[in-house]
Amino acid sequence: MNEAWSADKIRTNNAENTVQTDILIIGAGLAGLSTALALPKSLSVTVLSKSAIEVCSSHYAQGGIAASLDKNDRVADHIADTLVAGAGLCETDNTTNILSAGQQAVQWLCEQGVPFTLIPQHERQPYNNVNPLAALQTSNLHLTKEGGHGCRRVAHADDATGRHIMEALTLKAQAASNITILPYHEALSLLQNSANPNKQCQGALVFDYHNQRKLTFYSRAVVLASGGLGQLFKRASAPNVCVGDGVMMAWQAGCRLANLEFIQFHPTGLALDDSSFLISEALRGEGGRLYCPQTGKRFMLDVDKRAELAPRDIVARAIAEQINKNRLGYVNLDVSHLPAEFLQEHFPQIYQTLLELGIDITTDPIPVAPTAHYSCGGVVTSANGLTDVTGLYAAGEVAYTGLHGANRLASNSLLECVVVGRNIATDLPRYLAAIETLETTLPHANLDKLIHDMWIAPTLKDSQRITLPSSTEYESNCHDNHNVHTDADITAITAGLKALMTSHMGITRDAKQLAQALVQIQQWQQQLNCYDSNQLSIYNKDNATILNELPYFQLARQLQLATLIIQSAYQRHESRGGHYRKDYPDLTTTPLTSVIEPLSKLKEGGIDWLIQPIIDDTEAGLVYTVANA
Repeated sequence: MNEAWSADKIRTNNAENTVQTDILIIGAGLAGLSTALALPKSLSVTVLSKSAIEVCSSHYAQGGIAASLDKNDRVADHIADTLVAGAGLCETDNTTNILSAGQQAVQWLCEQGVPFTLIPQHERQPYNNVNPLAALQTSNLHLTKEGGHGCRRVAHADDATGRHIMEALTLKAQAASNITILPYHEALSLLQNSANPNKQCQGALVFDYHNQRKLTFYSRAVVLASGGLGQLFKRASAPNVCVGDGVMMAWQAGCRLANLEFIQFHPTGLALDDSSFLISEALRGEGGRLYCPQTGKRFMLDVDKRAELAPRDIVARAIAEQINKNRLGYVNLDVSHLPAEFLQEHFPQIYQTLLELGIDITTDPIPVAPTAHYSCGGVVTSANGLTDVTGLYAAGEVAYTGLHGANRLASNSLLECVVVGRNIATDLPRYLAAIETLETTLPHANLDKLIHDMWIAPTLKDSQRITLPSSTEYESNCHDNHNVHTDADITAITAGLKALMTSHMGITRDAKQLAQALVQIQQWQQQLNCYDSNQLSIYNKDNATILNELPYFQLARQLQLATLIIQSAYQRHESRGGHYRKDYPDLTTTPLTSVIEPLSKLKEGGIDWLIQPIIDDTEAGLVYTVANA
């Protein structure tokens, strides 16, 4: 994209390094661009991308977008399949709201120019002459099937759906006079009025890597669309920008977090060196089979009646068990029994990528293994994108709407990005108009409280609070001197954290593993000399200092997020969906959503930024003790 052209459109006060915009969107993936393009053209919109605009999970999505588009499919069936995959933890109302808008969302993408794969010409319906903008109609799209779906309902653009969607939306956003896209701008923290007890969100502190300077963005509302946290793990499908920073910014600003322990592992990542390439679930949807490399046995037939098309958590655990037995690090996915022409036509990216690596999928098996793929939890958010903080919306993988429950149904995530993004674009003008009305009609009233009262915060049913112990003892050993750090510290600890999360917080886990992980994270925090990752501490530092300290700040935040994830996994004494405890293999009677209260509330109860696990080192091994609520 033309980065200089985009930068020219923002209104910057160079003397103060401040930027004014109506709406600030943090994240340039599908959720962020869907929101930006659906907002009224009268609003100035600034979209931040931490790296190049194409470096986002949306760009790498292969399979497609799920919606009830076939004449024989019903929204009720899509909802039912989603609830089954979610294993009792889906928020039913939000799930119904989001999936019911599926057809309209896909049609909107068609109108943006997304080149979805079509059914054969002779089977297509005539274009709708009433809407000349629609290059395609959803009734003409080719649909494939993925795990957990009862029928074909996944619209796709070959096997590179995300890339085609993002290229189309990026072109639209670049052409929009009211939208500015800023690559290499990392949001560090959200801005709130400290004098306002309701803390309305008013922008963000941002670091501009191009010019190596700190910028303060002031906005009338903020949309958080920063993506997931896959890069906390050693093998992940997500790009390197996905470290959960949006989750932590929202938590620090006053948002609840939910179900962080539910990390979905994609069953079939390419198991070749350190590759992060995914082998789309659509291959299994079209008949791909999983085999043990040693015995040649098709093992999924003995695991689930749906075989290779069981939900992802079931397939991933089955593959992990096979790998544990064969010690090869992979199993084989075979599609060589399918016609070669069909594979080359429907899966061109996978075919060509693997061919360049020496694997011809028309004749050779594909070595695959599970890889960290998607966070089903996140910032508690309504189906319209509202969070607990007034003026802060969230959409995409950073958000927890409850659609995915304990295990995301394949290809529901892209749909959620579009639907919730468009819902935000509908609600935001209502929010801004209400503020303007209050300011005009009640100029002398307590506007902050009135604005807070008219904000519709999300609600949760049947939840359990994740209790976090105090860090008083840990703080006594901390120091403020940051000058003893070296780059080697950061590199070693980052690599160690990825390995630890993979081995101790992976597809299966138990109390001893989780306790050991918490102790190790505490030791790493001590090695960083308790670097204060509280974002507010960097406001008054100069650009050079911020640039120098960013690696420590980023790593400290990742260590804290890992603690929250592990803490949530420790307290869930059951196995459900993507969370499997070897020491608690059964379901509990009542499914409960794990909730972590905002950092501000935890501080009031004696919880500080760095959290020390309470460990009892007994003869039976490490036992983690959760503090009383």
